[in-house]
Amino acid sequence: MAFEKLSHFFGISDEDEYDEAEYQSEANDESTPVAPTTNSTATGNVVAMNQAGRNVARKIIIFEPRIYADAKDIATNLLNNQAVIVNFTQLDDSQARRIVDFLTGTVFALKGEIQRVGDQIFLCTPPKFEIEGTISENLKNDQGL
Repeated sequence: MAFEKLSHFFGISDEDEYDEAEYQSEANDESTPVAPTTNSTATGNVVAMNQAGRNVARKIIIFEPRIYADAKDIATNLLNNQAVIVNFTQLDDSQARRIVDFLTGTVFALKGEIQRVGDQIFLCTPPKFEIEGTISENLKNDQGL
C-alpha cells in the first residue's frame, strides 16, 4: 500500500484514479501543528533560559571551613551558580592549601574564576560573574601610592 502511494505520488502508478477522501484523512492523521517562525531578536522577546518566567537572585555565600570536608559544600554552591567567599582563618595552612587546590579544580571545570581578595580570603565565582579590580589595587589607590 505504501509503495502504491509513493508510485502514485511520483507518477509511476498505472492507476489514474485519485481517492481524495483517503488522502485528506491520512494528511490529517500525520500532520502536526507547527509554530510559525518569527525573528524573536527583532521583537525583543529573547529571554535567557535560567531567567524565563522568574527572577533569579544571585547570591554570594560566605564560608569559614573548619575541616577539608567543607570543600564539598563550597563546590556545591558553585555548581548552583552562587559565588562563594572563603575565609581560611580557622584552618591551618596545609588544610587551606588542599581546599584551595580543590576549589581551583572545581572553578576550572566550571569555567569560573578564583581570586585572592585578602591574606586568607578567596572569592570563587561560577561562569557569567564579573570580577573587576583587585583588593591590592584598591588599597594602593586609597593610600595614594
